[in-house]
Amino acid sequence: MSERRATVTPAPSGWNTWDVRTHTGMSRLPSGPRVRFGVLGPEGPVLDGFTWRDGLERLGPHTVDGSYAEVTVRAAGHRLRLEFAGGPGDVLDARAESTGVIVLSVEGLDDIEESTDLTATVRAGGIRWTVTTSSRARRVEGPEGALVLAFDTEASEGAVNLHIAPATSAPQRGAGPYRSAAPPRGATSPHGAAAERLHIAALTAERTSLRSGGWLGDAADALTRAVTWNTIYAPDIGRVLTPTSRDFVCAERKGFYGSWALHAWDTFFTGLAASAVDRDYARGVFEQVLPYADEAGMIPNRISDDRGRTDDRSQPPVGALTVYQAYLAGGLSPETRDATLLEGTFPALLAWHDWWPRARRGPHGLLAWGSDPIPGDPASATLDRAKRESGLDDSPMYDETRYDPVTHTMDLADVGLNALHIADAEALAEIAGILGERATADRLHAEAATARAIADRLLWDGEASGYRNLTSAGAHDPHVSPTMLYALLAGLPDAGRAAAVATDLLRPEVLGGERPLPSVARNDPGFAATYWRGRIWAPMAYLAVSGLRRYGLAELSRPVVGALLRLFLDEWRVYGHVRENYPAVDGENLTGLQKRSDGLMAWGGLLAYLAFGELADARSDGWRFAHPGEPAELCNLPLGEGRLDVRAAGRLTVSLEGRVLLDMAPGVVVRGYLRTTDRVTGIAEGIGDLLVAPPGDGPPARVDMGDSGSRSFTFGPDTGPDSQEESGT
Repeated sequence: MSERRATVTPAPSGWNTWDVRTHTGMSRLPSGPRVRFGVLGPEGPVLDGFTWRDGLERLGPHTVDGSYAEVTVRAAGHRLRLEFAGGPGDVLDARAESTGVIVLSVEGLDDIEESTDLTATVRAGGIRWTVTTSSRARRVEGPEGALVLAFDTEASEGAVNLHIAPATSAPQRGAGPYRSAAPPRGATSPHGAAAERLHIAALTAERTSLRSGGWLGDAADALTRAVTWNTIYAPDIGRVLTPTSRDFVCAERKGFYGSWALHAWDTFFTGLAASAVDRDYARGVFEQVLPYADEAGMIPNRISDDRGRTDDRSQPPVGALTVYQAYLAGGLSPETRDATLLEGTFPALLAWHDWWPRARRGPHGLLAWGSDPIPGDPASATLDRAKRESGLDDSPMYDETRYDPVTHTMDLADVGLNALHIADAEALAEIAGILGERATADRLHAEAATARAIADRLLWDGEASGYRNLTSAGAHDPHVSPTMLYALLAGLPDAGRAAAVATDLLRPEVLGGERPLPSVARNDPGFAATYWRGRIWAPMAYLAVSGLRRYGLAELSRPVVGALLRLFLDEWRVYGHVRENYPAVDGENLTGLQKRSDGLMAWGGLLAYLAFGELADARSDGWRFAHPGEPAELCNLPLGEGRLDVRAAGRLTVSLEGRVLLDMAPGVVVRGYLRTTDRVTGIAEGIGDLLVAPPGDGPPARVDMGDSGSRSFTFGPDTGPDSQEESGT
C-alpha cells in the first residue's frame, strides 16, 4: 500500500446509518451503541435482513452527515417507517411508525444499569447513555449486550419516539419522557426539543438537498440517495467508505464480500455522482481508493476486507476524467473550484496513467486489457482475469480472444481502453496546467496527440466505416459496443467522421432505439440482454454520451439522454431503485438476485447526471446552459460560490443564491460561461433575447444577438454591452 495519507471524509463520528449490516437503525461512531427498529413477528422480533430482495421498500432522504435519514421496510405483514435525526454529536432522536408492534433494539452494550417501561440507563463505549421513549414498552428476549423493547400498540397509537443522549449531558428542553407520539411532520410539535429536532432536520434536508422537477422528475433525489445510503463505516480500517452498493459488498446482506469492498472505476464514478451532492463528500469518495495503489502506480481492480486486493489487474482508467469533471462542476470559475481535489488526487492519478503503457502494451503497440502473474494466485495471468480488468466481465467482444503470456494481455487491442487512456492524458494535462506543472502538462498533451494519431490509423476499419478492436493478426474484430463511441471521447475522428460514426452506431438495430446504448449491439451475435452481454450500464452510457457532446452532436445525444432518463425514472418511481444496470428489452424484471442487477448502486445515478447536463453542463471552456425543450428544474447544485438553481419554463433562468445570473429565451444556448469576482464572459447562440447579470450588484444587461445568432459577451469593470462581439464559432 502506498504511504500516501488517506483523506477521511466524512469523519467516522456521531450517529449515522453507516453500519453496513442494516438500513433500519443508526450507530454512534466510532464506538457506542447501535439502535435498530423492527416489528414483532409470530416467532419474535424481526430486526434483520431488509435488503432489496427481503423487505426493504423505500429509502427516503439521507443527508451526507446523517443529520436526517428516512426509510420504509416491510416485515411480518406490516409496514415500518423510520425517521432519524443523528449526525455529528452524541444525541439521537428517532421516530418509528407501524401498524404492527414496534420493536426497538439497543445493542453493543457493556451493561444495562437500569430499565423501566419508559427510560433506561445503559453503558456503551465507555459512556453512560439515557434511552427515553414516548410509549411504554416491555422487555423481550434478545442477544447478549442488547436491550430489546416491544411497544404496546394501543398505547403507542402506531408510533414511537426515541431519544438517546449521554446520561451526563445537560437535559435538553423537552427531552424527557413523552406523553404521546409526535404529530405528522409539518404540524407543530408539543413534545419539546427532541420531536422538534426531527421536524427541523427533515425540513432542513428538504430545503438544502439537490432537487429536481419537471422533465427531470425525482432524478436528483434518486442520485442523492443512491450515494448517501451507500456510505458505510469499515471498523477494521477506521474509515468511512462509499462503495457503489452496501448490499453488494456485505455478506450479511447477501453480498459478495465480508463487510466492505472498493472497486476502482466504481469508486471514481461514485465520486462523480457525489459531486452533484456535496463537494467535500465527493473529494472523500475520490480519494478513498488512491492509497491502495501499488509501488508501480497500479490501482487495483478491487480491495476488500475478506478477499484482499487484486494485484494482477486494474480497471478502466477513468480517474482523471471524473475528477476533472467534478472539479469543473464545482464552481463558475477557477476562483471557486475545488483545487484541493486536484492536489489530493493528481500524483496517484498520474502514476496510474503512466503504469498502463509500461504494463499493458499489446498487439501492434496499442494498449490491451491484461493480468499479471502473481505467485500463489493460479487464476492470475488468465483470459478471465484480463476480461475483469476491462470492467466488462462477460462482454461478447472478448469471446474469441486469447491470453498472451508474453505481453500479459489479451491478443486484442481495445478501442475503449486506448480511447480512455488518451482522454485520461488530456484530463491529466489540464489538471497539471491548473496546478502549475507545465512540463508535465506539455508531456501529456504531446503523448495524447501521438497516441490519438496512431489509434485513429490502426483502429479505423474502412470496410465497417467505424472504429473496431484490432486482433494480433491485424484483422478488425466485428463486435460492436458503446466503447466504439469512446473514440469520440478521445477526439480521434474529425467532425465529419465523428458525426457519421455516431449516426451509424445509433441506429435502432445497433445501439439506438427506445432503450439506447446496450452494452453490445443488438445485431451482434453475442447480444443476450444479460449483464454485459446487452444490459444498459450507466458508466458506459456516460462515457459514450460524453463523446457525442465533445463534438456538439446534440441532435444525437439529446434523444439518447432523454430515453435513458425515462428508464431511470420509471425504475425509481415503481421500485425506488437506482440500478447497477438496466434492461435493454421490454418486460424484464431485474429484482431477482440471479438477474445480477443490484437495486441501489451509486453509479446508476450517472443517468441522472447526464440529464442534468442538458440544462447545466460544466465544460473545460466554461458552463453550458440550455433549455431542454420541456419544463424542468435543477436546484441546489453545490458550487464554491453557493447553491446554483437552473429552471426551464417559458424561459431559462440560472440563479446563484437567489440572484438571477442568466435569463434567456428558450431558443438561446449559452456556452463558455465563466464568472469571476470582476468579470463575466460567455458565448450566446440561437434565437431570442438574453439578460446577463454583470459582476457585483449591478442590474442585468441585455445581450444583442444581432443577425448572426451567435454573440460573445464580456462584462467587467472596464467593459459593458459595447464589448459584445460576433462569435466566429
